[in-house]
Amino acid sequence: MTALTLLAAYAIACSYIYLEPSLPSASTMKSIELQVPLRVYSRENKLIAQIGTERRSPVKYDEIPAVVRNAFIAAEDDRFFSHHGFDWQGIARALLVNVVSADFSQGASTITMQAARNLFLTQDRTIRRKLQEIFLTHRLEREFSKQQILGLYLNVIFFGQRSFGVAAAAETYFGKSLKDLTLAEAATLARVPQSPSNYNPITNPQGATERRAYVLRRMRELGFIDAAAAAAAGKEPLNAKTHRPIAEVDAPYVAEMVRLEIIKRYGAAAQNAGYRVYTTIKGSLQAAANRALRNGLVEYDQRHGWRGDTPRVELAGNETAEQFDHILEEYTTVGQLTPAVVVSVAEKSVRVYVKESGLQEIGWSGLSWARKYETELRLGPEPKTAGEILARGDVIYTTVDEKGEKLALAQVPEAEAALVAMDPDNGAIVSLVGGFDYFDKGLGKFNRVTQARRQPGSGFKPFLYAAALANDFTPSSIIVDAPIVVESSGEEADWRPENSGGTFGGPMRLREALVRSRNLVSIRILRELGLKAATDYATKFGFARAALPQNLTLALGTLQATPLEMATAYCVFANGGFRVEPYFIDKIEAPSGEIVYRANPTVVCPDCAPNDPKLREARPAERVISPQIAFLMTDIMGDVVKRGTGRRAMALGRNDIAGKTGTTNDSMDTWFNG
Repeated sequence: MTALTLLAAYAIACSYIYLEPSLPSASTMKSIELQVPLRVYSRENKLIAQIGTERRSPVKYDEIPAVVRNAFIAAEDDRFFSHHGFDWQGIARALLVNVVSADFSQGASTITMQAARNLFLTQDRTIRRKLQEIFLTHRLEREFSKQQILGLYLNVIFFGQRSFGVAAAAETYFGKSLKDLTLAEAATLARVPQSPSNYNPITNPQGATERRAYVLRRMRELGFIDAAAAAAAGKEPLNAKTHRPIAEVDAPYVAEMVRLEIIKRYGAAAQNAGYRVYTTIKGSLQAAANRALRNGLVEYDQRHGWRGDTPRVELAGNETAEQFDHILEEYTTVGQLTPAVVVSVAEKSVRVYVKESGLQEIGWSGLSWARKYETELRLGPEPKTAGEILARGDVIYTTVDEKGEKLALAQVPEAEAALVAMDPDNGAIVSLVGGFDYFDKGLGKFNRVTQARRQPGSGFKPFLYAAALANDFTPSSIIVDAPIVVESSGEEADWRPENSGGTFGGPMRLREALVRSRNLVSIRILRELGLKAATDYATKFGFARAALPQNLTLALGTLQATPLEMATAYCVFANGGFRVEPYFIDKIEAPSGEIVYRANPTVVCPDCAPNDPKLREARPAERVISPQIAFLMTDIMGDVVKRGTGRRAMALGRNDIAGKTGTTNDSMDTWFNG
């Protein structure tokens, strides 16, 4: 017996000597860095997004409620505070159960062993890995307190749904912070790590309920709760469903811009390193931008008619809410449009089941717009009844009015749009929407603000007119609005540009020509200025010289520009003549809390002395055009809004709007810049 004991001890010693170099040192173990998502915030410190391969919200031991700690101890290791990493009694019990009854519900791994496995080892089932686990367990018990080990364990264990750690699990399954979990919810989570697929409360509620009952019984037997609390918790509905991290500001395109910038600065691993990025986005302005873009696209799409290409499902007539939700599972919310299925059709209304919201009615005011689409230029007759539009079983999209009261029929717009707003005094991007729906499976993630290079059309004319004012023109200068023929030097036909509508206005003032967006006047101005003078002046606004066509079509805005480039250029008019640089990240905070980056924007301050406090920690913006020209152009563009091509902006009820519209051939692209 003594010889066998010595032989076993010798084997263990040899194994330790062999495996010790592959084990993390005590110092490494004490400097554990958990994978923590990148978090993106607005200017007001409201969450925009949480980005990373793992959902994790590390918490300190003292921040974990006792009911949660006790639930896991009861479920996994009831002698945790009395053993030294190995529960020999538990191992013997598990071995007996496994051999006699083939019931493998009794585990032998202690919380310390599971912490060692999850922190430092793979899930391989090999003798080498098991020996490493044993040695690491011993080292953990030697180097850490029991509270530290339990805290580590509750921060690293996997709960399914990409969630690691009990705090992330509380958010994922119950949409709650850890401190708000009930006894029943804590008991539900306590058994999930043993088998995240089998005990998942969303995909297997029955199995999760059974395991919850086991945990509650063990908590009662161990004296953590009394019989009444156990009974009450056992009767509580499961109420588990998938919850995404709750974004307080809807700005996914900005979140993706941040993600790419973080990778560029710190590498791909930084996505899971716990950085916090504070952006320049203002929550209220971002909400307004989302609303304006989405509502505008929906209204534009409705003006072009009802396409009616809706799928249809067979309904038995007695479907439950759960069955309706199952039917609608494959249909996702797009923008603010929510899927619904038509349950019944009356003469002037339809009854629909809206996904996860229940039965609702769409009245005639929400249906009557749906004239049938025939061609781009022609719609069918106005519908007289709801039955001309929809039938029972149709799967449709719905929207609500701004008050959130009336439901209306909608369809996913075929057109796309983008919107960006900047602070002209420092270049901060305060709102940005890159498309109708970032999560669209098609081109949703394509950011049209920064990636879409399109012709701005007449939106470029103000830069040409500003160049004219800098070269002896005035707002009252007379230019003739008459036909122009540009002879071709090759085999191509001569170029005969036209105004919108094909009319000519004769002699007119420069101001009036821009207000009415007269193409032929713009071409005459460019021809008189010369291409070099015009392009030299345009570069003052940030346009790359190589992007500017070296021919007379430049007057009609045939360059390629992104909405962000156009907004940056228009800032020069808005701020009195200074060029600012766009930026969207205000500061970056490392996991340690250290500020590793802080923006240093260019700041407009025409009256500041060099030692002014406003410029002490900022760079003064460069003046690129005179304040007189900036004033005159802003005044002329104010007339564009009041009585010209931009007069629809007057619907906002403001008298301080100045800007310019832009339309390309066949209205493929339409702009408003201002």
